[in-house]
Amino acid sequence: MHLLQAARLVPPRCASGVTGTVAFRPLADSGLLVQLEPRLDPEINARARAIALRLTAVPGVIETVPALCSALVVFDPLATDLPALLDAAEGAAQPSGFAPVSSRLIEIPVVYGGAAGPDLEEVAGLCGLTMDQVAREHAGVEYAVYMIGFTPGYPYLGVLPDGLRVRRLAAPRVRVPRGSVAIADALAGIYPMESAGGWRLIGRTPLPIYEPAGADPVLLRPGDRVRFTPIAGAAFPPRPRDTPLPRPRHPVLEIRSAGLYTTVQDLGRPGFRRLGVPTAGAMDPLALQVANVAAGNPPGAAAIELTSPGPVVRMVDHGQVVLAGADLSPVLDGAAVDLGRPVRVRPGQTLEFGVPRRGVWCYLAVHGGLDVRQVLGSSATFVPGALGGSGGRRLRAGDIVGRGPDRAAPSSPCPDVVLPGAEVTVRVIPGPQDEWLTEEARARLMREVFTVGLHSDRAGARLDGPPLAHVMSGEFLSDGLLPGAIQIPSGGRPIVILQDGPTTGGYPKAAAVIGADLRLVAQARPGTRLRFKAVSMEEAVDALRQQQVLLRDKG
Repeated sequence: MHLLQAARLVPPRCASGVTGTVAFRPLADSGLLVQLEPRLDPEINARARAIALRLTAVPGVIETVPALCSALVVFDPLATDLPALLDAAEGAAQPSGFAPVSSRLIEIPVVYGGAAGPDLEEVAGLCGLTMDQVAREHAGVEYAVYMIGFTPGYPYLGVLPDGLRVRRLAAPRVRVPRGSVAIADALAGIYPMESAGGWRLIGRTPLPIYEPAGADPVLLRPGDRVRFTPIAGAAFPPRPRDTPLPRPRHPVLEIRSAGLYTTVQDLGRPGFRRLGVPTAGAMDPLALQVANVAAGNPPGAAAIELTSPGPVVRMVDHGQVVLAGADLSPVLDGAAVDLGRPVRVRPGQTLEFGVPRRGVWCYLAVHGGLDVRQVLGSSATFVPGALGGSGGRRLRAGDIVGRGPDRAAPSSPCPDVVLPGAEVTVRVIPGPQDEWLTEEARARLMREVFTVGLHSDRAGARLDGPPLAHVMSGEFLSDGLLPGAIQIPSGGRPIVILQDGPTTGGYPKAAAVIGADLRLVAQARPGTRLRFKAVSMEEAVDALRQQQVLLRDKG
């Protein structure tokens, strides 16, 4: 057991209780995983939720993520007393004084079968029941929301009656309609938004489970109780449509051509991972902050994140802009633009991007900041969840972006950030579940060279290289995830979770990239050779501290 050994806290130890041994394991340099007995049990799940609730008040803790039989504590490593956090976690995990948390009862209307539940007939055959019997069995019990993850608002509901337990589909569907009610193994779920999915669809609800434009987008909470009510029919909500951007008060630029993936980002929206809402935000937070500091803005102000092929941007007002991050050959009216240096612009000028030279993600900051709506305290755009920024979508041709009130400090040049070359070494903290890998696989992870795959995106970097074999078999019960976690699916191909990645996951995590180095993974182009180097918690926190000093010096 790892028990934050790298932080030089205490010798490895466990806390024991009536439900078995509790393990405390680091997840990179900003997460502590409190792992209870790994089995699906209402009492264990209630205890995990209670632990998560108790630890939210610990100084330095940003948020907690209760899962099926664990709780992930997310903390600020620069503002947290790690020994005190561990002591608090051990105290919270003690069964003494444990009492169930009060909960709400939510009734969910469901149309069973037909087009609403295309798998109901097959489920009935597998269970030796009629379709009506399956619907009655499914609606005849009260479920607890064990956790929320996978997508924003997706509830894992436990537990199904024994007679309804069927395995998930061998091949996931590419598109599952919003509101689909599904089952898999011992759990039930509801798809809050259209997405891919491998659970068996037995019905559909017209009740919105996730409304990204709402003040409180997620209907359910961990610990809520759910009852399904059969209904004969319903009008299901249509697919949400993209909304045009409102006309800004102070227009500063127009998107003439959108580019591949151009969005509004800031440093993200912490505090909502327990509801399945990822932090999102800039893929390279350091580059975004450098661009803002050079533009005279607060470091975490909203800016435009772009990649190659880049957008075409026409200026509609006088001002100053700064580019930082990836070098995508920017030119303003045909003249090359230096990264990290404020550039004066005037109406009618056009900013374009050419051949990418180095890096993946570039940031365009505007003196005075961007005037964009905040959702859940952030302007960060999470496109899969239609949340935040520019209406929860990518910027597109015709969008006009506004400048915020001109209360920025004077602009000043800043040296640009370091970008990965053909090969890069990133530092990791081993665990929390590297025991799922063979001894040889653990050695390979730290010894071999991996390559960033072509299908990497804002959710994760998929790596090619030697397969990493599992030594343990059986079901891995989903638990909390953070950006930087290195998941190892049964196929052995590592995935490094990035900013838009899921908040919970069902694969073991062999290690996690430290916070200071995760930007290097995000900026690594497909084909980049990647090596991992194990370091201590102390080294990881020191690297973060050095980045903060760098920003202060640049400011």
